Amino acid sequence: MKKIGLVGGISWVSTMDYYQFINEGVNAKLGGLNFAECIIYSLNFGDIQAVSWTHAYDLLLNACQSLKRSGVDSIALCANTAHLFADQLQDEVQLPIIHIGEETAKAMRKKGHQKVGLLGTKFTMEMDFYRKKLAQFGLEVIIPPKQETRDYIQYTLKEELGIGYINPETKTNYIAIVKELVESGAECIILGCTEIPMLISQADFEIPIFDTTKIHAEAIVAYAISD
Repeated sequence: MKKIGLVGGISWVSTMDYYQFINEGVNAKLGGLNFAECIIYSLNFGDIQAVSWTHAYDLLLNACQSLKRSGVDSIALCANTAHLFADQLQDEVQLPIIHIGEETAKAMRKKGHQKVGLLGTKFTMEMDFYRKKLAQFGLEVIIPPKQETRDYIQYTLKEELGIGYINPETKTNYIAIVKELVESGAECIILGCTEIPMLISQADFEIPIFDTTKIHAEAIVAYAISD
């Protein structure tokens, strides 16, 4: 089995989901007492917030280099926004990075979707690093058009979901935001932040929902048990 390096702590609550999904996935494939061989480098999310995501490269690089020294075969960044630097980190560390955006795009293309609604941090929604990755697979991406809506999502991700707080009012508001994306033509919705599935899921909608945490974890499992 290949050893996986997980860059977690961004935030710790979703890193717990990764650890659970990956181990459950490996066991479902291999049975018995087989579980994932993995190493988690859990960053202090406060350090990233102090410098902002756009200046977090050195923190992520240090984590990846530490994992490489530990002998991992591949690295997974356990946050969509961290993929702002995925290509650069892969080039510098010289280890494959299992890309959450690429794996999500593959999953949507398998289902035949083309126009997708994206929810995530402001960086993931507004910058082009994530949308360009989806566009490479022929996907047209739409995001909430109002700045105040994107600011609200960012606030709730940072101040609520990032610390594990589930607010029923926030869930109602997120459902309304998804409804607006559907009315704008979205055929499916990407939960493009690994904390969002804590709040909303497929059970809340008729439109297809793509949980990037689960999709990413499934790809990590596939890599781990591959020849």
